Amino acid sequence: MSVWSNSAAGVRGIAIIEAVKGLLILLVGFGLLSLVHRDVEKFATELVRHSHLNPASRYPHIFIEAAAKATDARLWMLALAAFLYATVRLSEAYGLWYRRRWAEVFALATGAMYLPVEIFELLERVTAIRITVFAVNAMIVAYLGQAWWRSKHWGR
Repeated sequence: MSVWSNSAAGVRGIAIIEAVKGLLILLVGFGLLSLVHRDVEKFATELVRHSHLNPASRYPHIFIEAAAKATDARLWMLALAAFLYATVRLSEAYGLWYRRRWAEVFALATGAMYLPVEIFELLERVTAIRITVFAVNAMIVAYLGQAWWRSKHWGR
């Protein structure tokens, strides 16, 4: 039994968020593998144009330049990193879904780990996306922290 026996829906909601993140990163990994032995710069340019973006503007240009430097070895390494990260997120989702103690502590630690970065990003430039990401992560960390604290002081 978990520290959140009275709030399984909240924990399962967090598990779903983690599973979605893991699945999205898994798709990114497969997407990277699909670019091996292809002209990545040409693909990036076509993607930018298909998105109706100006290839000469700042961010699309940076994206195309990065694609031009992509080698098969780099694509394999990025795909491997994506698969490892997806494995971590999906394992965490599994553990939270089945209310495993290790997953609860891991989710609290990893969620809290991103907060300083998100605060720095907000200080650099406030956007709706940055505010939303920070707010959601802060709420998850607060929820997990409160549940962990209660379990330490009131038992399971």
